Amino acid sequence: MPLYEHVFLARQDISAQQVDALLQSFRSILEERGGSVGKTEYWGLKSLAYRIKKNRKAHYALMNIDAPPDAVSELERQMRLSTDIIRFLTVRVDEHETGPSPMMRRADRDEREGRGDRDRGDRDRDGRRGGRRDFRDRDREHGSREPRGGIEPEIGGDIVEGEEDA
Repeated sequence: MPLYEHVFLARQDISAQQVDALLQSFRSILEERGGSVGKTEYWGLKSLAYRIKKNRKAHYALMNIDAPPDAVSELERQMRLSTDIIRFLTVRVDEHETGPSPMMRRADRDEREGRGDRDRGDRDRDGRRGGRRDFRDRDREHGSREPRGGIEPEIGGDIVEGEEDA
């Protein structure tokens, strides 16, 4: 049977327990049609890049699926009907990853490093973070800037067609 990775986003209004209940109901849909779910991961409530159906956050979940295509299409149909599901994506893969997904590894790394410690040393010499740049240093290094084309603009001079400078 083909292998799939399936990620879905659930509304921010529901609880994590309700997301687990959704995972179980989707698992039963697949198992009724001859498929199986290898691994499920709940990635948590995360901010969205843009609003989707008036939601600014969503619960993310991953399912590794081993099922026939008709079972996956039925799963997607049920997700389209559900009011709790905002978006979903199913991708066919050659093999499932062993161990935690990249999202879970990132969460582990953040916990080990201590998320509150965000000083990465990206301050300028005055102790300010980003934003403003002092271009005077650049101009000192590269010399004064000449206008493009090497032509000085002439102020107040009228050019009449047909006249040429001698």
